[in-house]
Amino acid sequence: MTESRFSIRICVVLGASHAGVNFAFSLRREGWDGEILLFDSDPELPYHRPPLSKTYLTNGDTIEKNLLKPEESYKKEGITLRLGTTVSTINKEAHTIILEDGDVQPYDKLVIATGARPIIPPIPGIDTSKNVFPIRTAKDIADIRSALDQSKDKRIVIVGGGYIGLEAAASLKKAGADVTVLEREERVLARVTAPEMSNFFKELHTENEVPILTAKDVKAIETQKGYNEVLCTDGSRYIADILILGCGIRVNQELAKEAGLGIENGIRVNSMARTNDKDIYAIGDCTFHYNPHYDRFIRLECVQNAVDQAKVAAAAICGKEPIYDTIPWFWSDQYDVKLQMVGLSEGYDRALVRKEVNRDNCFSIWYFKGDTLLAVDAVNNAKAYVYGTKFIKSGEKIDTSKLLDSSIEFKPANLLAE
Repeated sequence: MTESRFSIRICVVLGASHAGVNFAFSLRREGWDGEILLFDSDPELPYHRPPLSKTYLTNGDTIEKNLLKPEESYKKEGITLRLGTTVSTINKEAHTIILEDGDVQPYDKLVIATGARPIIPPIPGIDTSKNVFPIRTAKDIADIRSALDQSKDKRIVIVGGGYIGLEAAASLKKAGADVTVLEREERVLARVTAPEMSNFFKELHTENEVPILTAKDVKAIETQKGYNEVLCTDGSRYIADILILGCGIRVNQELAKEAGLGIENGIRVNSMARTNDKDIYAIGDCTFHYNPHYDRFIRLECVQNAVDQAKVAAAAICGKEPIYDTIPWFWSDQYDVKLQMVGLSEGYDRALVRKEVNRDNCFSIWYFKGDTLLAVDAVNNAKAYVYGTKFIKSGEKIDTSKLLDSSIEFKPANLLAE
């Protein structure tokens, strides 16, 4: 590491979610003995985000029960939290950041972990509608809870049938709300999974009395006395006391772009999470990074990637040469169903469904390109998830006829191609 221009080395981290917090603690473990400053515009102590659309949405817990680390841990490790603080500019030539209030903070190393923000679609009437919420922050959930408490009929329309929308639908239905999901595409989860999985989740929600309506393009929202009316291009209308937006995310890359860092579907970084500036790194949802296993650049929205990149960046800053080489994994909880996913299915040419004997709602979808396994989606089936991970990592070939034969004992040795 080059000698610092300051008497005390300073590492500044922008973003205090999973990536930023895990990086800060990893950096200290790697031996960084200088200052670590963690900035975030959210005033809350850093917290877990995945539960926001799941259990936390309706279980009444306070954010203090959902923290990534107790406040004392930051003090113990000498990590300074600058919460409720917005950064307006990165000056990479001067090695400084400029805060919204005009204060200037120097750095030796800068780590960008700014994540993403929810897309608020430009639907006519949305700005003047009542009780319209995304699901991204603790404040969003507090606002939804408050609206639920004040709503008599609890009629909820969710725009967007991705994982956030479906998880929120399941949680809110279990809490007694009347929920309808509107999805613009012909099927839910169309970008990320096979038609069989889309159909399964549509049926799951239907069985739980949550209509999943596809090919519904919202064209306007009209505010009536005490409620909203959602209008679609096909002429259908839906009443909503509460409207929740699950329309995807937009990467927070503006600071990086204005600073002249490389941008391509996010902030482009190398295998050590470094940008095109030797003293600036980027990690988490905001990055476009190379994955050696899939031999291409990807951008991932998941906790696992955030944590893994955080460790890589921390090691790299402390003079090591780690390489990011992780198989992505994800999960989703809806009603009594746990979906575990490993790998990336993009580019698959076969999706094979394995069903387990005498087990309801227990199956897996195996995505292949040629004879190479790309990904596995496992519903209530931890074995399929574990075995899929093993085969993706090893590259061992699978006998697909054995895979589909549920009369054969389900274990890796029995699935290998001869």
